[in-house]
Amino acid sequence: MSFITRKHLPRRTFLRGAGVTLSLPLLESMVPALTALAQTAAAPRLKLGFCFMPHGAVMANWTPAAEGAHQLSPILAPLEPFKDQVVVLSNLAHAMAGPQGPGDNGGDHTRCPAVFLNGVHPKRTDGADILAGATIDQIAAAKIGQDTLLPSLELAIEDYSGLVGSCDVGFSCTYMNTISWRTPTAPMPMEINPRIVFDRMFGDGANADERVRRIETQRSILDEVTRQVRRLQGGLGSGDRNRVSDYLETVREIERRIQLAEKRTADVVDVPDTPRGVPDDFVEHTKLMFDLMTIAFQADITRISTFMMAREVSYRTFPMLGISEAFHPASHHQNNPERLAQLTKIQTFHVGLWSSLLEKLRATPDGDGNLLDHSLLLYGGAMSNSNIHNHSPLPILVAGGALGSMKGGRHLKYAENTPMANLLLTILNKAGVPQQIVDDSTGTLSEL
Repeated sequence: MSFITRKHLPRRTFLRGAGVTLSLPLLESMVPALTALAQTAAAPRLKLGFCFMPHGAVMANWTPAAEGAHQLSPILAPLEPFKDQVVVLSNLAHAMAGPQGPGDNGGDHTRCPAVFLNGVHPKRTDGADILAGATIDQIAAAKIGQDTLLPSLELAIEDYSGLVGSCDVGFSCTYMNTISWRTPTAPMPMEINPRIVFDRMFGDGANADERVRRIETQRSILDEVTRQVRRLQGGLGSGDRNRVSDYLETVREIERRIQLAEKRTADVVDVPDTPRGVPDDFVEHTKLMFDLMTIAFQADITRISTFMMAREVSYRTFPMLGISEAFHPASHHQNNPERLAQLTKIQTFHVGLWSSLLEKLRATPDGDGNLLDHSLLLYGGAMSNSNIHNHSPLPILVAGGALGSMKGGRHLKYAENTPMANLLLTILNKAGVPQQIVDDSTGTLSEL
């Protein structure tokens, strides 16, 4: 009965080295003997992930054909392996992403990311007097993110933060550059550089100069704590030793990939302004950021993360799909069947990339299940038909088990123009952050 005498480690156990602090994943040794996991401080905590996609969707190819237990649509086909943990929600609307009266025309692309997670109509300005609304990720972070190293983690793939002034019909570029707002006047910057993200997660407050010196001269973060890892593993059971080894190997592999990406980028003399650590390959970059999000959830470094798959008015091209036209121009399909098929291919590709995150979460043990079981993930955007810039019905789905509070494998069809804010309110309630209202919400989605 060796399990009765196993040692009990605190859930927030850290390995410390010279200038680094490394937190551990949830181990069996963090659960007292003969104690149900749910009754301990080591009980799994809900993880929240919010992924924004621009330029709407080809809704005929996004929406499942039937309600109830659904067959996935063509765009959502890459989610087939996770179908039992996916819920598609139809007929949601973000009215505040559209014009609100005379003189408020245009700006639909700018408003979409600003409205996505708050339902608040942003102030029309191209100056410094920006005004939007606190987003649900930051509302949750203020309540459930304060006992983790990072209350929230904001990630993106494209960086236009250097743009100033107006980006879309009199609106500040700030609105386009993030989907996360701590307060109505404080947008959260989205980080595209995996090296900086890694340092935030495992480093010790490095600034830009320190990061460069560390890249060039320091040993691996894991080498800094090798002695402590060995001492810790010596007192663990075989299952925990294997789990710690797998976890540390994952960290080392991510670090190796970042270093390779930095070397490859540094060698490209034609693009000297490319940030260190940012892979040139879009797919590699995206999956690396998903790896970082996964390990941040696994080690309880954060429980809340936002991610921008691309930026509104993105001019990324997709030669790997045989498509030469840039993303934004391709989204103005003019109902041409060939162009609709091309846009469908791009959107299916993005869903496929996001499905790799679901796979990583499902493959990562967490307490009595896996990270996907213990997550609630939102994927979608605030635009519907990109050809006419409308904001209903939106392409929206959620995934994960949400600690057993969400049943997947369904297509829920609501009344037309049901506020998207109803879903945002529902997510906060499921996260244990109850609110009476989220902007234009009219209630929660009880079926979810």
